[in-house]
Amino acid sequence: MFRAAVRLSVSGVRSLTRSRPQYAAPLAARCYSHGKQETDEEFDARWVSYFSKPDIDAWELRKGMNTLIGYDLVPEPKILEAALRACRRLNDLGSAIRILEAVKDKAGPHKEIYPYLIQELRPTLNELGISTPEELGIDKA
Repeated sequence: MFRAAVRLSVSGVRSLTRSRPQYAAPLAARCYSHGKQETDEEFDARWVSYFSKPDIDAWELRKGMNTLIGYDLVPEPKILEAALRACRRLNDLGSAIRILEAVKDKAGPHKEIYPYLIQELRPTLNELGISTPEELGIDKA
């Protein structure tokens, strides 16, 4: 009797472990492109308004810059200007210099991008009293 019970339980386990028929059912494909695509102008306006919030705090500034730098692009000068003004409102010189360093790093091998950005940001940098990493001598370290 015990032997019959073991035989039935073993055959039951085997039926559970047997592989199922090897066929590939077509997976449902979802198309997520039905949403509205954001234009470059809308993208810029969204980030300028984010950094222009009067009640932005240091965490939001760092979070926004981290997200922005994570995109596959170099931010436009008007976005960087808004971020630098947010740094000035927070009296956070370290973050302002870090933003400039991150943008230089983000420009990568395209050596003409960073000088262009500095040229466009020069009036803002002078107005806010922010020095570039090159002026401070920390770009060589």
